[in-house]
Amino acid sequence: MAKRDLHSILFPKQRKILCIFGEDLLLALKRRGLTKKLLCERTGFDPKTVNKVFSGDPGVAIGTYLKIMAVMGMEDNFSKLAAHDELGIRLQNIKLLGKST
Repeated sequence: MAKRDLHSILFPKQRKILCIFGEDLLLALKRRGLTKKLLCERTGFDPKTVNKVFSGDPGVAIGTYLKIMAVMGMEDNFSKLAAHDELGIRLQNIKLLGKST
């Protein structure tokens, strides 16, 4: 089976978002005074995987991000990612307003 190039699956804007997310996680790690080595020990991930997370690699499993965020005490942030659906709320409001007139 041929290996997929995950970077070509994402649009440039999506790649940029992942890169920024990885950088934000790295900054959070540094603000807490933690090291990548300690993060590897606490998560059980190898340094290559941790570096992929911080670089925004799209091939990293979502559970990996969650575990890293949990070690940093940020798992509640993860649960909020899709909690506020602005577009969905706007679409629902348009539909509701359309039915009432």
